[in-house]
Amino acid sequence: MTTVSVCVGSSCHLKGSYNIINLLKEAVEKNQLDEKVEVKAAFCLGKCQNGVSMKVDDEIVTGVNTENFSEIFEKYILSKVK
Repeated sequence: MTTVSVCVGSSCHLKGSYNIINLLKEAVEKNQLDEKVEVKAAFCLGKCQNGVSMKVDDEIVTGVNTENFSEIFEKYILSKVK
């Protein structure tokens, strides 16, 4: 199972991490990946200056926003589980 942790620390929260969590949950459901992807919240991932951060298994992805979410989901999550 792939684990995706989205930072909800102060900086990421202010930059929209809860929107990213919602987009992530929707994308997992839409792609029927409930059995393959676990979505979690994480406190600081240590990359505060780069926008919303998320950790996909052991890889940290920074600068996630609503505009680039689809591209990031495809590159870092879909490609890993399919």
